[in-house]
Amino acid sequence: MGLGEWYSLICALMWASAVILYKYVGDSMSANTLNLVKNIIGLSLLLPTAVLLEGLVLPSLTVGAWAILVISGYAGIAIADTLYLQALRLLGAGRTAIVASLYSPFVVILSMLFLGERLQLWQWCGFALVLMGILVAVYQRHYKSLDGSTLFKGMIFAAGSVLLTAAGVVAMKPLLQSSGFFWMVSLRLLAGVIGMLIYLSLRGQVLSTYRVIVGGQHRWKSIFVASVVGTYFAMVFWLAGFKYADASVASVLNETANIFIILMAWLFLHESLTRRKLLGVCLTFTGVVVFLGLLDISKWLA
Repeated sequence: MGLGEWYSLICALMWASAVILYKYVGDSMSANTLNLVKNIIGLSLLLPTAVLLEGLVLPSLTVGAWAILVISGYAGIAIADTLYLQALRLLGAGRTAIVASLYSPFVVILSMLFLGERLQLWQWCGFALVLMGILVAVYQRHYKSLDGSTLFKGMIFAAGSVLLTAAGVVAMKPLLQSSGFFWMVSLRLLAGVIGMLIYLSLRGQVLSTYRVIVGGQHRWKSIFVASVVGTYFAMVFWLAGFKYADASVASVLNETANIFIILMAWLFLHESLTRRKLLGVCLTFTGVVVFLGLLDISKWLA
C-alpha cells in the first residue's frame, strides 16, 4: 500500500469530518455563501503553505495546462461544491451519499477513456464490494419527508456535482506530476473562488452575500474547523492521492468517506446505526481490503 492510497484514505476521513460539521452548521448560510466562505478560508491557508514550501516560483505549465487548471478549479470547486452542499440540504447526508457513490464509477470510466488506466479483475471485485457496501448502508426504502420534486432536484444536484468533480480531477491528473504541487492546489482553489465572485457579481449578490456573512448568527468555530479540515487538508490529501496513485484507485478509496460519515453521524450526531448500516460498513471495509490487495483473492478467480 503506497503513499497515494494512504493519502486517499486520509482525504476520505477529512472530508467526512467536514461534512458532519457542515451538517451541524445548518442553514444559517446558503450553499453558495458557505462554499465561498470555506474556500476563502482554505485559500488563506494554502497560499502561505505554497510560499513557505515552494517559494515564489509558479509551476512551469503550458497555456493549455493553465487553462485545464483554471477550468478544473471553476467547475470542480465553484460549481461542484455548491451543487453538493445544495444536495446535502435537499436530500440529507444519507441520500446524498447514495448519489455521490457515482463518483468513483465516473472517475474509473474517465480514467480509462482519457488516461489509459485499467483495473485488474480482483480490483473490480473490491470496487463492487465498496459500492455495494455504501448502497446497502445509505439506502432507505421510504422517503416520507421528501416530495418527488425535491428528491429529483437533489439527485440532479448531487449527480452533477460528482460528475464535475470527477472530470476536473481526471483532467488535473497529468498536471500533478509536474513540480509545484502546493501552488497548483492553491491556484486551482483560487480559480474556484474567483469564479464564484464573478458569478455573484453578475447576479448582483456580492453586497447581500457580504451582509449575510458579517451579519448573521453563524457557528463560526464549526465553519472554520470544517473549512480547515474539508478544504485545506482534504483537498491537499485528495490531490496528493491522485498524484501518487492511479486516478481509478484513488477514487475508489475516496468513496470510503461515506462510511466514515455514517459512523461519525452515529458518534457525534446521534443518528441510528442499524444492522443494515453495519452490514454496509463491513462490505465496504472488505472491499477496500480486497481492492488494495491486502487479501489475495486472485488465486480464487484464476
